[in-house]
Amino acid sequence: MAELIELKDIEERVILLAVSTGEERDTQACLDELEELVKTAGAAAVDRMIQSRENIHPGTYLGKGKLEEVKERLRELDATGVVCDDELSPAQLRSLEDALDTKVMDRTMVILDIFAARARTREGKLQVELAQLKYRAARLVGLRSSLSRLGGGIGTRGPGEKKLEMDRRLIHERIGQLKEELKDVERHREVQRRQRERAHIQVAAIVGYTNAGKSTLLNHLTGAGILAEDKLFATLDPTTRNLALPGGQEMLLTDTVGFIRKLPHHLIEAFKSTLEEARYSDMILHVVDCSSPQMDMQMHIVYETLKQLEVTDKTMITVFNKTDKLEQKTALRDMSCDYQVSLSAKTGEGVDSLLELLETVLRNQQIYLEKLYPYSQAGRLQAVRKYGELLAEEYREDGIFVKAYVPAQLYGQII
Repeated sequence: MAELIELKDIEERVILLAVSTGEERDTQACLDELEELVKTAGAAAVDRMIQSRENIHPGTYLGKGKLEEVKERLRELDATGVVCDDELSPAQLRSLEDALDTKVMDRTMVILDIFAARARTREGKLQVELAQLKYRAARLVGLRSSLSRLGGGIGTRGPGEKKLEMDRRLIHERIGQLKEELKDVERHREVQRRQRERAHIQVAAIVGYTNAGKSTLLNHLTGAGILAEDKLFATLDPTTRNLALPGGQEMLLTDTVGFIRKLPHHLIEAFKSTLEEARYSDMILHVVDCSSPQMDMQMHIVYETLKQLEVTDKTMITVFNKTDKLEQKTALRDMSCDYQVSLSAKTGEGVDSLLELLETVLRNQQIYLEKLYPYSQAGRLQAVRKYGELLAEEYREDGIFVKAYVPAQLYGQII
């Protein structure tokens, strides 16, 4: 009997490439993030090369001289490919592959690859496939010439080579099917939203830069039990959980996919229904990693992405997370938010302050009620107890006297 030989995947070794048209420091920070993305996708970055130019070369991304240097480094380091920090055009992709004779990927391809590996729900998988097909449809000609170089590894998860070999017509047919299936998912989500509105339950969407600690915070507050790793895009599919506040009020918290600089347009389009949870929420919890040296830039990216999604009129609570990682106490301030709080979701320090703040915010959105209900109307008190905050309840001869805060939309029904 032939002996079975276990084949272990060979780790890909890639060189990171970038063009600096401004500050070198910013380019290095972008490449630090790209290195994290590549690592998350399962490859190793063995070198990074930056070319300073006024503009990215429209044909080959890098200039001719730099391409020769890259080719030499590929040989020296025995690297299996390169990853560019910007989204490549089909022409740049083809030209780079011809010039370097190696596997060429860009930031978008790596992010899509991570998303393909992380999607768990039907909706997540549909969204990732739609984003991948849209991205690849535009690059079909370039990719077709390089299928022999692709092999396995990062940049090839999801639809796979067979789908890449489809002609454009078939790809666009599949895109049409995916859009229809996602419409069904959106209709289901819309029904859930209407049910929440009828129940007068306030919803807070948790947003933030990837790896800011959104999932850890949701787990700490609600015991959601979702994956929380020190990785980019550790969780992809949105999770909604009920949060019971100390004063007895309840609200819903919805986790959303993490934002990142240069978030691919295809992803924002494909994940719009998920990201729109932020648009339909009553308030936004913006989780910030205050231990990151890139904190200000990350906050800016989140606000820009929210603007893209037209989320501009919500109550904004900035949650400065990971205070346990700060070596010294620093004054943290976000001038763009309505409220802010500092905490560590990991240790739990400061979480009580967030819960108190959420109660205050809910109360500010409610109407104070002081009323005597005849015993014949006692049923109305159920709605007050369920959706409002009951401060006092006194049983008198002529009825029940209550003091409470109730949602504005409920006030007319119980007065």
